[in-house]
Amino acid sequence: MRTPAKILLAGTLVATAPWGAATSFAQSSVLNEQLSFDDIFASQTLNVEEVTDRTIGVATSTANAYDARVDGGDLDLRSYQENSGALGAQVQANVGTSSGDSTTLTSNASGNIGGAAVYAGTMTAVTTQVSQGASISATGQYEGANAEAGDIASSVQALGNSQGFSTSAAVSGVRATQYNSAQINADGGGVVGDMGGTAVFSAAASANNITSAAGYGASERIIADQNNVSDLVQAAQFTAFGGAYIAHTSATASANNISAGNEGRLLDMTALQQNEAYVRAQAESSAYNYGSGTATAYGVGNSLLAGQLGEEVILDVEQFNIAGGIEAIAAYTGHDGYDATASAMAMGNASTGYVCSDCAGRMTVNNRQVNDAEVAATGTVTVTGSARTVTGSANAVGNTGSYYVSRPGQ
Repeated sequence: MRTPAKILLAGTLVATAPWGAATSFAQSSVLNEQLSFDDIFASQTLNVEEVTDRTIGVATSTANAYDARVDGGDLDLRSYQENSGALGAQVQANVGTSSGDSTTLTSNASGNIGGAAVYAGTMTAVTTQVSQGASISATGQYEGANAEAGDIASSVQALGNSQGFSTSAAVSGVRATQYNSAQINADGGGVVGDMGGTAVFSAAASANNITSAAGYGASERIIADQNNVSDLVQAAQFTAFGGAYIAHTSATASANNISAGNEGRLLDMTALQQNEAYVRAQAESSAYNYGSGTATAYGVGNSLLAGQLGEEVILDVEQFNIAGGIEAIAAYTGHDGYDATASAMAMGNASTGYVCSDCAGRMTVNNRQVNDAEVAATGTVTVTGSARTVTGSANAVGNTGSYYVSRPGQ
């Protein structure tokens, strides 16, 4: 596995209009270089006895971040971001009697974040993100064993590198490189006496993430290279309720992820994804009395989604998942209630592409996937009293590719 060269700020990547004519808008140029070498931590603690309305706690730690946007013009972007420090974000809520009708807890730790957007113009971009600190960790906890709560939304997210592109009525040509060697960990949990509304506890961990959203009339050419050589990418959520009306507990862990959507003439992507880490997603939940309770765990080494609601998709994809292994664990335990569900999905490599048949769509795909790591999924549902429905699923897949031309909504 290779480390990307630091100097990627020179060079030209050209994007032209899909009908062949060159654009002639005013051009803006951005040259961004961000280096972070030391540790960054954020911590928020809420000690609450009784709240009637709402409780909010937020902790965010970020090494490097930028955002570049142009409306009605062209953008030429060169960006290099590097982090070598440890990152941590922690939110803790200690509740005695009540946290109110609404409770929101958010913990987010990110190494490098980048965003670029163009409306009615042309984007050319070369971006590089390097995350090589010891660890990037986000934790969140709700402690209220004797407390009441209405709705609860608790999320923890840990990211090594994340780069986003957005275009509308525009064309783009981008090259994005990501390299991560830091351990990524998102760890959350909650203990609630009685929850009368809807509770959503989620944990998400990703070493490298690229998203591209292209609106109506857009065309994209994307070259993406993601390499994760860390030891661990892990997401975990553990929840326990005395009584719960509707409770969802989920954990999502991915080493490399690319998601691109287009509503224009062309989505053309070349992608290389390589993972060596042990990827683990674990979601466990329990309730004595419950209306609906779910535990969902999803772990994947390399994931790619390219969706085109316009005319054409061209994909050249290589995915390599080796060494570390992929594991997803989901468990739900309840006494008396209605619907109990546990779902675990683990995949080494996953690639999906689709195009709109109503738009005379077509696709050209070249796909190569190599998995040389153990993949395991475990799902458990335990009901000690009575229930209306019990649903469990566990799916483990080495390599999966899905490519189709269909009508929107199918």
